[in-house]
Amino acid sequence: MKEGKEKRDPDRAKLSGLYDTGTEFQGVLKFEGSFRIDGYFKGTIESEDTLIIGEEGNVEAEIHVGHAVVNGEFHGRIRCDKKIEVPPRGRVFGTIIAPKIMIDESAYLQARCRTEEAAVSADPAAESKESE
Repeated sequence: MKEGKEKRDPDRAKLSGLYDTGTEFQGVLKFEGSFRIDGYFKGTIESEDTLIIGEEGNVEAEIHVGHAVVNGEFHGRIRCDKKIEVPPRGRVFGTIIAPKIMIDESAYLQARCRTEEAAVSADPAAESKESE
């Protein structure tokens, strides 16, 4: 295996779940693989893999995933361990934290953005001690 290339399990690239248009869900979502939301979701989302918010998707959440693509509307706080992408129709309101942030010039962004590596602690008290 070449250095810098991740070994990728082909099954993890497949869509493992979908909340389709017209679906409304409130709660905690944990998944493996890729998950797409084209309906409405409110709550918490956790995964090491890919979250896709479709063009019809509307998500209000606290999110921590490996990779996110926001084609629809997102309100809240999103932390990505790898990267976040906001294509032309994406709309983001809130906070983005990721090592790589890709925003298309036609996307709408009303958010605070912070680029940082995934290894940073999620504990604010630990973060303030590190900065002293």
